[in-house]
Amino acid sequence: MQKVKLHINGFTRTLLVNAHETLLDTLRERLNLTGTKRGCDQGSCGSCTVLLDGTPVLSCITPTIRCDGRKILTIEGIGVNGHLHPVQERLASDGGLQCGFCTPGVVMTAVPFLQENPDATDDDIKEALSGNLCRCTGYKKIIEAVRHAAEDLRHG
Repeated sequence: MQKVKLHINGFTRTLLVNAHETLLDTLRERLNLTGTKRGCDQGSCGSCTVLLDGTPVLSCITPTIRCDGRKILTIEGIGVNGHLHPVQERLASDGGLQCGFCTPGVVMTAVPFLQENPDATDDDIKEALSGNLCRCTGYKKIIEAVRHAAEDLRHG
C-alpha cells in the first residue's frame, strides 16, 4: 500500500492505495464519486473521463498512485455554486443525452476542449469527442449541444 494525497473537486483526501488500483476504482469505490462511469475498463469508451491537472484522462486505465499530489476534477465538481456548466445545460436542453451513461465523459472531454477552442467547428467537436462512445443518441444532438455551449461561453 502506498499513501497518496489527491486534490479532488477542491478537497484534499489522503488515502492508502495498492499499486494497481485505478483512479476509477478509487473515485467510485472509496470516495463514492459515482458520476464517473465504469464502461469498458479498457480505455475505449470514454465514460470514465476525468480531468487530471486540467487534461482529460481515462480513469479506468490511470493508476491512482500516478495522481499523487495532482488536481482531479470529476463530473461532481464541474458545476459552480450548484449551477450546471453550460455544456451540461446544453446537453440537457438540446436533447444531447438519452440514457445519460456517456454524458459525464462527454462533459469532461468537452469542457477543457472548449476552453482551448472557443470557436470550434462541428468537425473540431467531432474529433475532440471521438473517444467518447454513445449507444443512444447518434451524436448529432451531442455535437449540436457542444456547439451551442461554445456559443454560450463566448457570449458570457
